[in-house]
Amino acid sequence: MMRVVLLGGGYVTVHAYRSLVRRLGREVREGRVEIVVVSADDAHSFHGFTGEVLAGLLPYERTRTPLQEACPLARFVHARVLAVDPVARSVTYEHIADGVVELLWFDHLVVGTGAQEPVDGVPGLREHGYTLRAPGGIAALTQAVHALARTARDDRSTGSTADPAATSVVVAGGGLAGAEMAAAVADLGGGTLAVTLVHAGERIVPELRADQPALAARTERELARAGVVVRTGTRLTAVTPDGAHLDDGTFLPAAVVLGTVGQAPVPLPGLGSTQDERGRLVTAPDLSVTGDVWAGGDAARVVRPGTDAPVPANALWAIKTGAHVGDNVARAIAGRATRPFTYRGLGRAASFGLGRSVAELYGVGFTGAVAWVLRLVFFLRFMPSRRRALAVLGDLTSRRGTSASREADPLRAKVEVSLS
Repeated sequence: MMRVVLLGGGYVTVHAYRSLVRRLGREVREGRVEIVVVSADDAHSFHGFTGEVLAGLLPYERTRTPLQEACPLARFVHARVLAVDPVARSVTYEHIADGVVELLWFDHLVVGTGAQEPVDGVPGLREHGYTLRAPGGIAALTQAVHALARTARDDRSTGSTADPAATSVVVAGGGLAGAEMAAAVADLGGGTLAVTLVHAGERIVPELRADQPALAARTERELARAGVVVRTGTRLTAVTPDGAHLDDGTFLPAAVVLGTVGQAPVPLPGLGSTQDERGRLVTAPDLSVTGDVWAGGDAARVVRPGTDAPVPANALWAIKTGAHVGDNVARAIAGRATRPFTYRGLGRAASFGLGRSVAELYGVGFTGAVAWVLRLVFFLRFMPSRRRALAVLGDLTSRRGTSASREADPLRAKVEVSLS
């Protein structure tokens, strides 16, 4: 029996699994090939709709698919990976439930452990702040900002004047993710939350500046419309229980500080000799790291076809590299030649509220309702659960009322969709 071990519970694992089953389904069902998923999280988190969750438009559970449901023919091991031995072809892991350490042999290993924000680079961020990629990070952030929204709503209804810091949020990092999260929190508050976006560069969303300046400008206007205060040319240096310190000497009082300040691959002892200076596994054109070890997504340095630069660190590239790795592992098991990764990209998108988005598709920019629909269709297409995708579609197309912040429960709030 051949054994393929998939590390991580993200896009790479889910889409590598799908490719393997598509090509080797019969062998898997007959027990000639075993797929094992090892992940410290027992569910796949679909991060594309994080803004909608923060804004109170979707329940958090909509974005979570149990890995056993997403990968039904795989054996799931709920464990934390401790080390990989590529020579012995083994993975050492620790069970989450009881701490028992075990060894698992593999014929092929797919590393899709992703990346997390480098929280240790900002004192206090781990202890007092929030991030998007840490285990449980989105759930904790959602609970925190929704609690702030309830406090702000109660203060408004009673006419009380609470400490402004109690309803203030600081988002550090002005890329698309940071801009989207800042707009989502402001949308949730409906004017009752003070949201500040801090960015070290001179202009936010630098990833759009070179080839999509109109989309970058639209992003700035959307943040202004939402009431987000943007501070550029300064970076987050420390987080305390009371707020955020910036490198220009400013202290911003805040109840919630969110760091979207870059990312670093999750450490994986045993594969250090195959990593670049940023800790990413260096892949060959077919996405192999060594003969039996493969990698994709944020854990890997994958060269973008036709360039010398690595592919961007986002969900689309994790999906595509994961699917390609699965195809090549299946080809290797079948004794066929592997193929180089040739995907050149599709686009990118961000949402700033229902019917308000920016999107790029094959180099063409879109804004407003058209961009919002394009983004929605794309994300629904890649959700691992059709049932949850349909539920998301129903949630987002049946909103009514005026503002998430005016509802009794921000998690289930309904808002008006304006397509003008």
